[in-house]
Amino acid sequence: MKKKLLLLAAVLMLAFGSLALTGCGGGGESGDSQDNAEDKAAADTSWTDMQDKGELVVGLDDTFAPMGFRDEENNLVGFDIDLANAVGKELGIKVKFQPINWDSKEMELVSKNVDCLWNGMSATPERMEKMSLSNKYLNNKIVIMALKKDVKVTKAEDLAGYNIGTQADSAALETMEANADYDAFKDKVTEYKTYDQALMDMQAGRLDCIVVDQVLGEYKNSKLDKGKKMTVCDYDFGDDFYAIGFRKEDKELTNKVNEAIKAAIDSGEAEKISNKWFGKNIVIFESLEEK
Repeated sequence: MKKKLLLLAAVLMLAFGSLALTGCGGGGESGDSQDNAEDKAAADTSWTDMQDKGELVVGLDDTFAPMGFRDEENNLVGFDIDLANAVGKELGIKVKFQPINWDSKEMELVSKNVDCLWNGMSATPERMEKMSLSNKYLNNKIVIMALKKDVKVTKAEDLAGYNIGTQADSAALETMEANADYDAFKDKVTEYKTYDQALMDMQAGRLDCIVVDQVLGEYKNSKLDKGKKMTVCDYDFGDDFYAIGFRKEDKELTNKVNEAIKAAIDSGEAEKISNKWFGKNIVIFESLEEK
């Protein structure tokens, strides 16, 4: 009887041991599968996906001259349009331009309605946190421009005496908000959907000045009659560099576009495009860490 009991106990122990081992083995395989899935999810396929699709969708504000805007025949033109097409040629993919609400650009990018944001977008610290940014490719400043000769701004706090306009969710607005004297003039700032609307309000006398990207301000000035041109105030908010914004995880695509921009610079194509739109070469190619 004892032998039978011992034999039964041994069988039960072997059975439970087998189940335990099976459970551990199953958990291990499941864990391996999960790890593999996570590794696959973490893998950056942004460039190969783009090659498969054969098309880079660029999100832009189509009122931001001379970077990307509509000409008299409603065609999309501008420096960024020409440079993006040159980059597409280098990469061997088509570039599609998708006008978006610039206020909602991060949402458009994250929801994959566009592959990148490329339209005179400033490389601000906030955007560096939210996106994968390309190298800086254009040098710019945030300046103050006025139509009336009696608008004098030699320091930031002088703005408290004037009605100011700028574009909502723009680098100009971010730069003002970051200024140590912003509290002195923040109640005088009006935000507009586009810079064109701010310019029209200044021309109508409802604004004294606008805070704007230098490249846009200079381009708009070149289109005004001699007696109606804007003046640039002595004070400015400093350098402002343009970069292209990609989804945070799309590092490979960012790198490929960087390589293509460098190729366009080396070939002289980028300089040719810059001379076309600005009359001089203001193209740069610097990492975000460089000042």
